[in-house]
Amino acid sequence: MQTKLKNILTVCITAAFLFGFSLWGILKPDLAVSTMERRPLTQFPNATIHTILNGSFMSDFENYTLDQFPLRDQFRMVKAATSFFVFQQKDSNDMYIKQGYASKLDYPIHEDSISYACSRFRFLYDTYMADKNVNVYLSIIPDKNYFLAQPNGYPSIDYEVFIKKFQEQMDYANYIDILPLLELSDYYRTDSHWRQENILDVAHLLASEMGVTVSANYTPIKLEQPFYGVYQSVLPLRADDLYYLEQDLFKNCRMYDYESETFIPIYDLNKAKSADPYELFLSGSKSLLSIENPMATSDKELIVFRDSFGSSLIPLLVEGYSKITAVDIRYLSPHVLGNFIEFNNQDILFLYNTSVLNNSITLK
Repeated sequence: MQTKLKNILTVCITAAFLFGFSLWGILKPDLAVSTMERRPLTQFPNATIHTILNGSFMSDFENYTLDQFPLRDQFRMVKAATSFFVFQQKDSNDMYIKQGYASKLDYPIHEDSISYACSRFRFLYDTYMADKNVNVYLSIIPDKNYFLAQPNGYPSIDYEVFIKKFQEQMDYANYIDILPLLELSDYYRTDSHWRQENILDVAHLLASEMGVTVSANYTPIKLEQPFYGVYQSVLPLRADDLYYLEQDLFKNCRMYDYESETFIPIYDLNKAKSADPYELFLSGSKSLLSIENPMATSDKELIVFRDSFGSSLIPLLVEGYSKITAVDIRYLSPHVLGNFIEFNNQDILFLYNTSVLNNSITLK
């Protein structure tokens, strides 16, 4: 009798769990974005005769249910914590923790990605720079795996070989090596990016190699709220502190956003309260920005082709130039760039992180 009662109870609890979560998933409003993963979530797919017959509806519906499952973020964190701390796995979904830092594996070197990135950069050079009086530079920012992967037994790309491939295919650019200036503590523990307050030496080297001078007269300002980076979404880590470097010079500068056709601040403190506080630097994912510095001691101009790592470094170069233009070709097609920029007598800097270059399909 007791065994039968236990079986009935087990079936009832299981049925209640499955029915309850199914009903919850149906009734709860769909989320547009995941604040922990910083990405849009799949929405309910359109059901048409064509999508049903070719099977795409069911495939999209499966992705939809996975993205909109109740307590999805919490289950992901439990899974990761169990993998690391119970089963002692070295990584979970290519993410790992070592020396108190979280990182995501990026291995091996993707030759096709390097070729594609170099072809996009070559298009920019041939189209806009080849016959102009410009000075072209290249600098590559290593991801955290440069410091964490190989020393802790994880697969790692050969960064020397990786960078050499870009130098060979971008022979029109002077390479500026910043790797000797960097160390693990220059990066956030919970995020992929580097810390602005720790890269002044990088800014000084880049400026010096490009023939301008920048100072170290900055005031570090700490955000009141803790900073949880992109890796915090699945890994239980202590929050980072996020600082930005302020300078009186910035009060006289004007930054123009070509998307909104408005002037915006170099540091957007409203973004500091968003899901991704790192977006306070140059307002995050912006395709085209220009910063004018009326206090510059020269009329030199700089154009930076960059990813999100450049957002926190570019402000540190403002002092040396009368104008800096920041271009992100992940969001702006190079074919239309001539409508906004006249290339002549400028410094040109290609500044990219290895993760973007090794997964360059995002470049237009």
